[in-house]
Amino acid sequence: MNELNEELVRKISNLKGEPEWMLNFRLKSLDTFFKLDNPNFGPKIELDFSKINYYKKVSDVKDNWDNVDKNIKKTFTDLGVIEAEEKYLCGVSNQYESEVIYHKNKFDNEKIIFMSTDDALKKYPDLFKEYFNNLVKYDENKYTALNGALWSGGTFIYIPPHTKLDRPLQSYFRINSVSLGQFERTIIIVDEYSELSYIEGCTAPTYSLNSLHAGVVEIYVKNHAVCKYSTIQNWSTDVYNLVTKRAIVDEAGRMEWVDGNLGSKITMKYPSCILKGDYSMGNSISIAYAKKGQYLDAGAKMIHIGKNTKSNIISKSIAENGGVSNYRGTTKITSSAINSKANVKCDTIILDDISKSDTIPKNIVLNDSSELEHEASVSKISKEKMFYLNSKGLDEDTAKKMIIMGFIDEFKNELPMEYAVELNRLMNGNVSCKI
Repeated sequence: MNELNEELVRKISNLKGEPEWMLNFRLKSLDTFFKLDNPNFGPKIELDFSKINYYKKVSDVKDNWDNVDKNIKKTFTDLGVIEAEEKYLCGVSNQYESEVIYHKNKFDNEKIIFMSTDDALKKYPDLFKEYFNNLVKYDENKYTALNGALWSGGTFIYIPPHTKLDRPLQSYFRINSVSLGQFERTIIIVDEYSELSYIEGCTAPTYSLNSLHAGVVEIYVKNHAVCKYSTIQNWSTDVYNLVTKRAIVDEAGRMEWVDGNLGSKITMKYPSCILKGDYSMGNSISIAYAKKGQYLDAGAKMIHIGKNTKSNIISKSIAENGGVSNYRGTTKITSSAINSKANVKCDTIILDDISKSDTIPKNIVLNDSSELEHEASVSKISKEKMFYLNSKGLDEDTAKKMIIMGFIDEFKNELPMEYAVELNRLMNGNVSCKI
């Protein structure tokens, strides 16, 4: 399925058995995609859309690994996903190429909805339609439009009022084919006085041709609810990772983004919070580690609307061997958001003379009763620190890794335990290990 046209979109919608309104939505999104240009900021996007495989289904969804193709099962076993399911998780959804191929719930509450977004469209059409394309509009940019036309897979979660799961839910996204386009759509609703911890992993093997990941995430945090969304993406260096993630937070709710970017050729991703309700809170803590051939343009956005709202952004950027790792973000305190507070802290380590990192913030305060603080630092690993560690018997590589792990300690502390352990392995250069 290489040619991007109306026939392709109609074929995908027909294969999925979708209602007419969804087909019309897809076609409208496709038309918008062709009209829009690439973003006029950040890294240059050089994709040949004629070479992308836009849809590939390999299996129907299973709830038992014994029924999954043995080669696919081996892939997820090697990634550590199956082991994590058994030890740490309350439910899992694993996507391979364009569709969810394995899904299992491990909770007893029948009012909780956790399934693929495709299944949610069929089983809960009214709830789905209420929240779909409501927070991230299809025409925001070229890649939200492309997602609108081709979306497939992803996760739909509804947590009913006064509900807290004892363990996280997880989705894992795997691109395994050359030049594949993956366009999952995730919708999460955390109802009032409820809490959810959701973790997401992403990987792909390396090919010589470019692949594309253009996901959309919409999260609704209701009154006094809490949602924590943790991501570690370790895409290969031929993947364009162009993702739009946004949450809207009602009164006294809290949204937490924990965002790790260790892979991809190009990443453009800025998890956002719209702090609509009074006393709502938004937090984002992220790392972006760019090595040779990588351009990571990442950050966060916090929009204060309600009174007495608070936001906190912590960004850790690392660049080495010619990589580019930028922070790009927006914090806006509107005129209605009286007595609000925002903090932005951006720290960067550049490990050599050929790598680059820029901090590109946009900070706006539109009332006199609010406060916004922004702090940024750029540094290199000092010779004094290296000399001290070398004098204690550590070689140069070990000493450098120790300094870097200390630099990202705040981020690591926010990760679920199994991801924190895996982050150590990834940061030590084992890019083929599990997540």
